[in-house]
Amino acid sequence: MSESQTKSGGWRENKWIRAAIPALLLHCSIGTVYCWSIFSQEIADYIGYSKAATEWAFSFAIFFLGMSAAFLGNIVEKDIHKSSLIATICFAAGMLLTGVFIMYGGTHQHSPVALIGIYLSYGFIMGVGLGTGYLSPVKTLMLWFQDRKGLATGLAVAGFGAAKAIASPIMQAMLENLGEGGIYKMFMILAAVYFVMMFVGHLLLAKPADWHEPQNDAEKPKILEVLKTKPITNYIGIWVMFYINITCGLALISQEKMIVKCIGLAASVGIISTISAIFNAGGRLGFSAWADTMKDRNTIYKMIFILSIAFTALVMLTGGIKNGEGNGLLVFLVLALIFIVNAGYGGGFSNVPTLLSDHYGMGSISAIHGITLSAWAFAGLTGNQVASYIVNHTGEFIEHGTDASGKAIMINPVGYQNVLFFTIALYIVALVLCLVLVKPTDKSKKA
Repeated sequence: MSESQTKSGGWRENKWIRAAIPALLLHCSIGTVYCWSIFSQEIADYIGYSKAATEWAFSFAIFFLGMSAAFLGNIVEKDIHKSSLIATICFAAGMLLTGVFIMYGGTHQHSPVALIGIYLSYGFIMGVGLGTGYLSPVKTLMLWFQDRKGLATGLAVAGFGAAKAIASPIMQAMLENLGEGGIYKMFMILAAVYFVMMFVGHLLLAKPADWHEPQNDAEKPKILEVLKTKPITNYIGIWVMFYINITCGLALISQEKMIVKCIGLAASVGIISTISAIFNAGGRLGFSAWADTMKDRNTIYKMIFILSIAFTALVMLTGGIKNGEGNGLLVFLVLALIFIVNAGYGGGFSNVPTLLSDHYGMGSISAIHGITLSAWAFAGLTGNQVASYIVNHTGEFIEHGTDASGKAIMINPVGYQNVLFFTIALYIVALVLCLVLVKPTDKSKKA
């Protein structure tokens, strides 16, 4: 569709109003799932459980995000209005019910009903909203922006990454100013705000009028048949390298706060967290827009893995995390590693739908993308947990100052350093898969 046709058709034919803006409304809402660390301790304290017990709510949310995307991809494929409405209702209802169960837990300390209710609300119900909401605008964006598919999907997925940077200070202010019970009040208020944002996005979202969507089974090829148009190892390579990129990203990001304290920047944790969130969002937009200019979009993954391996190796060889405090060069290397991994983590997300479309076409892209997001589900259950296991079972925790309440801060520099052995090994495997299994597309061969 030409620019002149788009303009002459009015707002109903405008790709920004029908695709980009609704995508941002949806992704900037559901992306706040990554704000979990802002309020997880408050939830635990309010309902009388340990932080470790409540942490499973976040893990379940990411798991059901991936699994709902995998199993509901066909619904997204057939009807984005139905899928975006499901996303709106589930995400807002999950937030509201999370607030209700936190409120209940406040008056019934140590109640398993409150804890299980939070698991179901934040984990399962919100998780379904996350998966369908994440998928719903992606294919629509690629259809409207066929010449710059990476830029379009990067814009939306950047909204998912930027949501943390935008919402974190707002949530922190709400927790500080809503008084007693501020934690459950915050969830209830935000449930209403995000319902409005997502519902507007749902109403605006539409595919181009000239796009014909196959509606029946005879007309629409089976997903397995589409995947078999290339060697099946090609798809396996894409899935596994996507899984590895998320697992390594989560492993480092989950320890980011304590790593920053290890290198003597405890006072700047909040600022560095915001900068890393900006790199995360910037990687989603920058790497995907850059990939639009490449003959083979898989090249961007090679670059992500090479950069991640290089900076991980530098911090490993210099012992940057355990020796960094007071050493300007090592502090720079550790921060560079954090920012590069965040950017690559985001870039991996934004490039996967366009990489899949280059390999398998647009016909079943929502369903194929949904199945591929199952990698996110399993990475959500492994990345954080493996990193925590390494930190808790290697090295030694030492006292490193006190927090605002006077409580001792315990850090394990050797343990955080050892996490890098795990991530660099996986990054090397991912790079090999990129080079060996994921074949160049027909487009790149002709170029």
